[in-house]
Amino acid sequence: MKSIFIYILFSMFLMLSLAVQGQSIATSKHNLSASGPGTIKATSENEVCVFCHTPHNARTTGPLWNKRDPGASYTLYSSSTMNAVPGQPDGSSIMCLSCHDGTIALGSVYSKPAMISFSGIGGMPVGSSNLGTNLADDHPISFEYNATIVAANGQLRAPAAITPPVSLDRNNKMQCTSCHDAHDNTNTKFLVTSNQNSALCYSCHDKAYWGASTHATSSRTWNGAGVNPWLHTSFTNVADNACENCHAPHSAGGPVRNLNYQNEEDNCLNCHSGSVATKNILNEFTKSYKHNIYGYTGVHDENENPLTMTKHVECIDCHNPHAVNNSTATAPNVKGANIGASGVDMLGLAVKPAQYEYQICFKCHADNNTVLPYTQRYRGVGNMRLNFATTNVSYHPVEAAGTNPIVTSLFGPYTTSSKIYCSDCHGSDGVGSPAGPHGSNNVAILKYAYDTARFPMLGAGWSATDLSMHWPLCFQCHNVSAVTTQHTAISGGHFMKYVGCNTCHDPHGYDGTPGVNGGNSASAFERLLNFDTSVIRPNPVNGKMIDIPNRKCYFVCHQAPSGTGGVYHVHLSTGSSF
Repeated sequence: MKSIFIYILFSMFLMLSLAVQGQSIATSKHNLSASGPGTIKATSENEVCVFCHTPHNARTTGPLWNKRDPGASYTLYSSSTMNAVPGQPDGSSIMCLSCHDGTIALGSVYSKPAMISFSGIGGMPVGSSNLGTNLADDHPISFEYNATIVAANGQLRAPAAITPPVSLDRNNKMQCTSCHDAHDNTNTKFLVTSNQNSALCYSCHDKAYWGASTHATSSRTWNGAGVNPWLHTSFTNVADNACENCHAPHSAGGPVRNLNYQNEEDNCLNCHSGSVATKNILNEFTKSYKHNIYGYTGVHDENENPLTMTKHVECIDCHNPHAVNNSTATAPNVKGANIGASGVDMLGLAVKPAQYEYQICFKCHADNNTVLPYTQRYRGVGNMRLNFATTNVSYHPVEAAGTNPIVTSLFGPYTTSSKIYCSDCHGSDGVGSPAGPHGSNNVAILKYAYDTARFPMLGAGWSATDLSMHWPLCFQCHNVSAVTTQHTAISGGHFMKYVGCNTCHDPHGYDGTPGVNGGNSASAFERLLNFDTSVIRPNPVNGKMIDIPNRKCYFVCHQAPSGTGGVYHVHLSTGSSF
């Protein structure tokens, strides 16, 4: 009788103190008694606290603990960027798991001789509350949060900065109770504080750039198309969901960084499909030429070295989701869309963050390049870092202003002092398409058409209009009338009649390495001259690509008479055939 009285007093005291602190456990799902408000509850047991606590003969695991230790071995969370070493769950976490791993019946308690019966269930039913014994897709727990891991990580708050209601346990460990209060469901999911704007996450995490990023500030909402991107929260815009736009603290889509989806691109395209974000990026990846993000899963790693990484492409290779914003910049500086991404500099060294847009492109299109060029040229093997080098005889002004002080075909705002982005040429085609080289129906993910045919054959009646139709990409910066006049004077129209921009000019650059210029000096390859070898090739007699000072080049498009070296050649000043 005395024991019952003491237990009643204990229960009343506990419930009263909890009611003062916040919402009473009696009105939450953790009230598993027969009178509880949830769908999971006992058939006849009316005590509320008994499912976790007992005033006598309690286990030493926790405060007046009444549950059995699960005794399970758990698969733990791991990450290449995690400096802590999680151990098997202990402290308050193992107490939570005595229900939430689903291995022990909810009604199995020490203080009752028989198991408390539940209608139709034994252990925790399958669902988001049942974490199972595989915790690889859950936020890590039971590790000491100390200054050492904070210093090694660089994007965590110091232990002293973690203040209530978020807390570490008495051993300075991160536990379930750091984020959850089992007695108070005021903030839903028994969180110790609201996670609106990811305030709870930000109690420990301090991601660089985050405060100014679009994902932290955007008020965009879901328009109802496709799948609701925020299935595990009650928030309805990007800023309110913040971290949870991409991450799930429990039962994530896969074991990598608790992302909502295992396929990396799905974490971006669930919003960037026109359903939340203004532009439909998803549609760009249906085009003929694209960065094939669907071709890889689980290859990218946040700690990868761009110089040695396995070749792949994911959204996060070019975009840092914790940093992206709508800010603009002047070439070649990175724009807000790419701020915080890693890269490779002009010396071939890995850099993070990238300062210039071309450094991001160099991760895959320079020393670690495996992309075959669309045109086999006299010089160059597709290493864009070398092609754009400022020591070259000529190059498009991606790293620095070009070498040619006089380019009469340029029209405003471009001058010979201008610099350009890789994405000024490579990007989505079509009016109103999103910026960036996601996908295009033009070869090489180009914004506009660029004819790479061996002989476009414009014909006898070719005109500036014909040029604009075959190479509109070039004429976004160069005046087609000026180009027509110049090339007519040079070759009597021969070049423009039968071949085009791509045959003679390398749109990237020519490295002009001494001793490998086909018997020519490097200066012969000014103005991005670097010939398509299926059309123009070295003279088999003397090995020269261009005969200086006679200014001849050697075509394969004529049947040459004997004694001429097997090719016809065209005089660059008169256009007459020899």
